[in-house]
Amino acid sequence: MPNRSDRRQFIKNLSLSTAMFSIVPRHVLGGKGFTAPSDEITKGIIGVGAMGQVHMDYEGRLVAVCDVEKNHIDQTLTKAPSGVKVFADFRELLAEQDIDVVHIVTPPHWHGLMSVAAAKAGKDIWCEKPMTRTIGEGIAVQNAVEAYDRIFRVNTWFRFADAFYGMGTPVQPIKKLVENRVLGWPLKVTLNASTGFDWRFFWSGRTDLFPLVVPESLDYNMWLGPAPFKPYHPDRVHAKFRGYWDYDGGGLGDMGQHYLDPTQYLLEKDDTGPVSIEVDTPQQHPDAAGTWRRIEFTYEDGCKIVLDGANKDKDAAFIEGPNGKIYPGLRSDIPNINKILADLPDPQPQVTSFTEAVKSRRKFALNEQNGHRSCSLVNLGVIALRLGRNLTYDPVNQRFPEDEGANRLIHQPMRDHWQI
Repeated sequence: MPNRSDRRQFIKNLSLSTAMFSIVPRHVLGGKGFTAPSDEITKGIIGVGAMGQVHMDYEGRLVAVCDVEKNHIDQTLTKAPSGVKVFADFRELLAEQDIDVVHIVTPPHWHGLMSVAAAKAGKDIWCEKPMTRTIGEGIAVQNAVEAYDRIFRVNTWFRFADAFYGMGTPVQPIKKLVENRVLGWPLKVTLNASTGFDWRFFWSGRTDLFPLVVPESLDYNMWLGPAPFKPYHPDRVHAKFRGYWDYDGGGLGDMGQHYLDPTQYLLEKDDTGPVSIEVDTPQQHPDAAGTWRRIEFTYEDGCKIVLDGANKDKDAAFIEGPNGKIYPGLRSDIPNINKILADLPDPQPQVTSFTEAVKSRRKFALNEQNGHRSCSLVNLGVIALRLGRNLTYDPVNQRFPEDEGANRLIHQPMRDHWQI
């Protein structure tokens, strides 16, 4: 047995060795690009159609994929690393213990149900937009993510990265002007073709669908899942699903959260919602989403967001207040706008790496809380369009006061055994 002096020296040497090892650069240990197993985030992707292929390149090592369309799986396996596990039922993928993060890249009618199930399974979640198809599902996702202490992100990034569509600039300079009240208050935002926001009405659905034979490669019943049963037609699935209320919300569902999340962030509405929704729309078909002329959201403090589908306000600024206006390219009627911007403090930093959020257990910049609120704008617009009338909304209780017709669209029933 070593004496006490020898043991002290042994512990000292071990501590020195550990300290020396911990500061050896990673590239020396494992070559360029080396990642220690303890640092690696593993992921599974549910839905490997067109966007699912994109998610293969996002952060994390791919270990499993799931899809109800065999052709999607076959295409994925030509690109995926060897040894990737394959599933046809998302519940089997969620049961895998070696998956840290689940990417949900299905049509929106699955987003809420799968996100809740993933949270219960102990997975962190990277979900496509819109976050959920209904306000009720968004509430359920928010509650589950918080109850099970998970990290969640919605797959839209314009509040913190890249040029914001037709604005030709990232959101951050505009945020600096807004939060320092350079434009005054309240503010009005106009989203139309003239300010650089195309509502993509080509996603409108067909109203003349007829039953066809389901391809052998597709499990159509599982594709529908919680959605009402309707006979198969190729326009309902894969690249065409956005045109039908049961699965999405047309151009509003497709682009809404991309456009509205940064707008919500600019207007400091991450924890609330509008008190009124006004619509100007042709009568909508009960199955197929169509075009609309205008949706206007008004907040309690007088801020407004105008969705100008008809591009009527061709001379509108993107954002305007009592003291000035901002147009695409940061053009403004405020003198010396660039000098003003240079002198303003930057907005508060955000966690914009999902891997960092997962490892640190800090909320991602666009998470289940603010993501639910920006998705609720999409869903509020959809409800007003489907009902064809203006609405009054209580953003605290997330209900329509004394309007049971609208409230029925907050929590919509699911088919068969599916439930949140």
